Amino acid sequence: MSAADSPLTAASGADLLLWVAFPYICLAVFAVGHVWRYRQDQFGWTSHTSQLLENRWLRWGSPLFHLGAFMVIAGHVVGLAVPASWTETAGISEHAYHTTAVWAGSVAGGAMVTGLGMLCARRLLTRRIRLGTDRSDKLLFPLLAATVLLGISATAAHNVFGPGYDYRETISVWFRGIFTLRPRPESIAGAPLLFQLHALSACLLFAVWPFTRLVHVWSVPVGYLARPYLVYRRRAVPPAHSGVRLDSRTARSGRRAA
Repeated sequence: MSAADSPLTAASGADLLLWVAFPYICLAVFAVGHVWRYRQDQFGWTSHTSQLLENRWLRWGSPLFHLGAFMVIAGHVVGLAVPASWTETAGISEHAYHTTAVWAGSVAGGAMVTGLGMLCARRLLTRRIRLGTDRSDKLLFPLLAATVLLGISATAAHNVFGPGYDYRETISVWFRGIFTLRPRPESIAGAPLLFQLHALSACLLFAVWPFTRLVHVWSVPVGYLARPYLVYRRRAVPPAHSGVRLDSRTARSGRRAA
């Protein structure tokens, strides 16, 4: 393919800025920011749990959010990183894939939104937690909520109640091109607005990731599963000998007499 026929040459300046420059800037901040955070703030590399302040909402909100998030991430990996030809080779038809993706994604998105809503309500309604909310949380929670809601709205508007939109032929091509260093901005430039906003908010989420509590994702205690058992032994207590221990009052009176 000649330079004149390159997608980058044919793309407009706005498309190059939104779908090439902006994603690469966000990925660069994501990588460099993690290195900086690890070198400068290892003690802050945590989720900043507030379980001791309130546990009733957290008990249900946290599992729902994390389980839904894992399912959503898995669905995005399959939908964006795996080409449609691979799933067809595996014997999964396009209709079966989209039907499964819509319903499984709806369940995962519903669980994630419910859990995130409970966590946000808990942070807003519990005074002690609200006072402990730092600036990174005030940025993270609205951005995370916007990203999730935009994704659910795009799926509902176009693939549940709408005529259907095959993002694997457009957005997935753009996504894979970013990581293979062969960006295809024209693949996403014509996508519906909700999908575009979802992609941009996701890029921004990657940019702020290293500076928020999301870094605790990389601290999952996987080594705990292979850790050897701890052996506890009862400490032998020596028998008390008569005449060895003195009453405290007697000892003090003896010191005064001396």
